[in-house]
Amino acid sequence: MPAPLLVPAAIGIVFLVFPLVGLVIRAPWSAIGPQLAQEGVGQALRLSLVSATLATLVSLLLGVPIAWVLARSRIPGRSVLRALVTVPLVLPPVVGGVALFLVLGRQGILGRPLFEHLGITIPFTTTAVVIAETFVAMPFLVISVEGALRAADARFEDAAATLGADRWTTFRRVTLPLVAPGIAAGAVLCWARALGEFGATITFAGNFPGTTQTMPLAVYLALQRDPEAAIVLSLVLLAVSLATLLLLRDRWLGRGVSA
Repeated sequence: MPAPLLVPAAIGIVFLVFPLVGLVIRAPWSAIGPQLAQEGVGQALRLSLVSATLATLVSLLLGVPIAWVLARSRIPGRSVLRALVTVPLVLPPVVGGVALFLVLGRQGILGRPLFEHLGITIPFTTTAVVIAETFVAMPFLVISVEGALRAADARFEDAAATLGADRWTTFRRVTLPLVAPGIAAGAVLCWARALGEFGATITFAGNFPGTTQTMPLAVYLALQRDPEAAIVLSLVLLAVSLATLLLLRDRWLGRGVSA
């Protein structure tokens, strides 16, 4: 490795890793058991895991077709569409929560007729948590899958078409297996991002224990009244996120990208 790269690399590693090390060092290890035994912690953790998983499933259902359209179709305005689809990556999450309110709130574009005609209210519900997490996390999946589709060898798909397979069969039997590692990578990133979502969730879904209070929201609330509890909850999120990225990557993404 070139010597001029070692110093900035070392500085960058320290910058990224040292705060996590500090969290571990300052953790009140003797209080972890009582803190985790509290009912609210279990509720927040379960809600976080369930909502992140549901958000990832929705993102897979919608995001893979979006990625295919961006990578393989020739519709006009693909660049604009790509920018619109991926803008939540750079959009402040709170702004995303406000945007969801304007569409799905009781006075929103879609939320008003849902409420007036069907009596359906979305904000400040568990459904709102899943929607908010999907909104901010799906672009990670879309980018990953689009990149995998662009890198996939199209000759296999051409061969399937030559043998008489229609486009849907080719997509299911050839394209999906080719880009499966990219889909798995995107799903892992999507799940991890959904697990840590805060801004859009608290804006659109609120912070109600047992209903919309996820682990990041519980950390924020605990930081104001009990810093030790906030550290313990942060450790739980850190452990779950790190274990997910390590274990699922080794299992799904294959040896080519494993450490």
